[in-house]
Amino acid sequence: MADSFASVVQLAADIRSGATTAAAVLEQHLARIDQREGEIHAFNLVLQDSARAAAARIDADIAAGKDCGPLAGVPIALKDNMCTRGVPTTCSSKILEGWKPPYDATVVTRLHQAGAVIVGKTNMDEFAMGSSTENSAFGPTRNPLDTSRVPGGSSGGSAAAVAAGFAAASLGSDTGGSIRQPAALCGVVGVKPTYGVVSRQGLVAFASSLDQIGPFSNNVADAALLLEVIAGHDPLDSTSIPQPAPQLQASLTQGVKGMRIGRVTDMPQGCEPEVLARLDAAFAALESAGATIVDVALPSLEFGLTAYYLIAPAEASSNLARYDGVRYGNRVGAADINAMYGATRSAGFGDEVKRRIMLGTYALSAGYYDAYYGKALKVRRLIADDFAKAYASCDVILTPTSPTVAFPIGAKSNDPLTMYLCDVFTIPTNLAGHAAMSVPFGTGAHSLPVGVQILAPSLGEVPMFRVAAELERAS
Repeated sequence: MADSFASVVQLAADIRSGATTAAAVLEQHLARIDQREGEIHAFNLVLQDSARAAAARIDADIAAGKDCGPLAGVPIALKDNMCTRGVPTTCSSKILEGWKPPYDATVVTRLHQAGAVIVGKTNMDEFAMGSSTENSAFGPTRNPLDTSRVPGGSSGGSAAAVAAGFAAASLGSDTGGSIRQPAALCGVVGVKPTYGVVSRQGLVAFASSLDQIGPFSNNVADAALLLEVIAGHDPLDSTSIPQPAPQLQASLTQGVKGMRIGRVTDMPQGCEPEVLARLDAAFAALESAGATIVDVALPSLEFGLTAYYLIAPAEASSNLARYDGVRYGNRVGAADINAMYGATRSAGFGDEVKRRIMLGTYALSAGYYDAYYGKALKVRRLIADDFAKAYASCDVILTPTSPTVAFPIGAKSNDPLTMYLCDVFTIPTNLAGHAAMSVPFGTGAHSLPVGVQILAPSLGEVPMFRVAAELERAS
């Protein structure tokens, strides 16, 4: 379904050349939103008026002979945890309902500078905590390919917006798989860059050592263009890598001849047979294109899930302490300040957010810090070391993105542990800080899309995109 929509590259070229207008392209996307948003709920807010004004400015500038940038007039959607000046940014939480940031996130500024038209803020799991977009305070998002099923999470709204043709591309955030898993379930491309390649300034924090912003798109070339636009050093982010954005588009036609593709010999169990079959087909396609398949071991991979669900909640319990009803966000009145804190947070946070805050606070508490959080940090180091050994013998590694295709809404929402297992293949890369992306590669059970995950070492975006482009050609 997603492949039938015009690409970002083509739309921008047509708008710049005068073959079409930014206004006409925007109206096509708004018409799709009008038609299907009621059943999908990809957005928390659709910005029709400001988007139309932006499209009109683009068209006027092009008519005047100005260069409007590589994304000239292209409609882009933003996950609702990226600050947008004067526009409600809620993280799909009641505690931030109606809050309007006084500044734009760096990625938003860069999209504007590249000529993009921001079409709306997308629904998400509250504060990016979830794998199905069922944890939103404003209701679940549905998968456009089968509205009885989830789109994945936590960036489910961003993935659904692209898959449904509501936006030509979108941005999400990935803390433990929140771009790649919904990309796989919705049949689109999703990229988690190396930690520090894209600025986190203006991204509402979940787990600061893990969070990273990346693009969703209908094809690999569009994802490469989007990443080139939003990446690069930002002095406002102390964790930003001080080097220019990677040059990715030129690598897409280089093929994979001579590349070494890692196949994990000790992969976690629990995959659907159809998902494993598509992974095998991906290895075969790359081998026939001239790559060499290399077996690699990642013995600590099985501990990634456990380490993540100590580290991420610990960081969340610290980051979310700022939501106290004093400085911004909603406040519930009470007799004294401590009662006000408790009442505000009880009313403002959903069940999953409360669960993770309590888990993280416990892991950081006196007497338990070394036993839980400290040990999880050691496991994180082991995972990074295992990846380093694996990458000594291969250029990239292939795994499934998700162990299953999109599952029915409500199927896992009452069992947090089962839901957490959705991220078993995506979490280790966040712990290591490396690059990874999901590319659609055929279908599995119920004719739903399967994503193949390409893992690359730190700053390995160029070989990762080479492999992604080859898989796209093969599929």
